[in-house]
Amino acid sequence: MDTNEKWLQWAVELQGLAQAGLYYAEDDYNRERYGRIREIAAEMVSFKTDIPLEKVKDLFCCEIGYQTPKLDTRAAIFKDNKILLVHEKNGTWSLPGGWVDVNVSVKENFIKEVREEAGLDVTVDTVVAVQDREKHNLPIYAYKVCKIFAVCTVTGGEFKPNAETTESRYFGLDELPLLAEEKNNEEQIRMCFEAYGAENWKTLID
Repeated sequence: MDTNEKWLQWAVELQGLAQAGLYYAEDDYNRERYGRIREIAAEMVSFKTDIPLEKVKDLFCCEIGYQTPKLDTRAAIFKDNKILLVHEKNGTWSLPGGWVDVNVSVKENFIKEVREEAGLDVTVDTVVAVQDREKHNLPIYAYKVCKIFAVCTVTGGEFKPNAETTESRYFGLDELPLLAEEKNNEEQIRMCFEAYGAENWKTLID
């Protein structure tokens, strides 16, 4: 993390400590104290980013229990040595994927997200990497994200425009379009190509 973003690291740590404190606190005094620490963390993020405080609280302070990273899945699907990307409504391209829903497993989420965003049915074959998002993607988020990449194989289906994407297309590594860098960058897509071409890929873990 850039030293200019150290404040965010501190705010995230304060938020995590406060959330754990709220979960384990046994009296009103400690709950009030940890609640105020959590508010300060949100105020730090709002002050430095100009995001309204209430929105920061909604994104940053809405969970209960011991804080853990959010999970994001990204599917690498290949055809003729090209990788499938979906075109998002903001004009950028990404690997099919998204947040893991609370009522599905990681594997089920890969299958669900590919079906929703690319219209395809897939099997999940090889876990490419389990990454700490802030080590690879910008901008830095005010919460931890664990990104899971996997090579998937198409078994059927076809693309249909939907609420999230407008088209899908296969790209060679030397012809990548404008990527949604906050979700996947060239380094990560290159990693997926390497995994797809490897005889015995060993999962990378941050």
